[in-house]
Amino acid sequence: MTRPIAVAITGGIGAGKSEALAAFARRGAATVSSDAIVHELLRREEVRGAVVERFGNGVVGPDGELDRGAVATVVFNDEGSLAWLETLLHPLVSAEYLVWREQLAALPEPPRVCVTEVPLLYEAGSQPYFDKVVVVTAPEELRRSRSDAAVEERERRLLPDEEKVGRADYAYTNTGSLAELELFVASVLADLTP
Repeated sequence: MTRPIAVAITGGIGAGKSEALAAFARRGAATVSSDAIVHELLRREEVRGAVVERFGNGVVGPDGELDRGAVATVVFNDEGSLAWLETLLHPLVSAEYLVWREQLAALPEPPRVCVTEVPLLYEAGSQPYFDKVVVVTAPEELRRSRSDAAVEERERRLLPDEEKVGRADYAYTNTGSLAELELFVASVLADLTP
């Protein structure tokens, strides 16, 4: 089996990680978002049950599914609840990612590169799962304008961008156009697959 080169994209809220992931996909890389994996995990009965047991029925929506907004309200107002949820989800997300990567490797013609968007890459200790790391940054004012999330409150506990950039293999300051981001992604892929 030929395993694709495993790349992680990380960075702050509103920095442009999802746009970078989409650019990698447009250039032929297999892609997945940790957020998409989390959405699927929250639908699993055992995960849903653990969350409801911990946080109560107030986090269940009218459709019987977990209300992600209600869960977010609970965990972002209580560090203990957030730590509990991350302890539950991080190992499951990593396991799902590794299964996905093995499925890619087993394809008759596996992609040369697979890219995963991992917002909490360093914070969760997930960097050993990846061959290369791309950090996308942007000034705080610009990130705030791109995201509805409370950037400052949610990022207090995260590593600063400077530290992430220092640990990464590739870094991009996303203050320009989508075309410039595409050029950056193309240069990373050219470097990885000469």
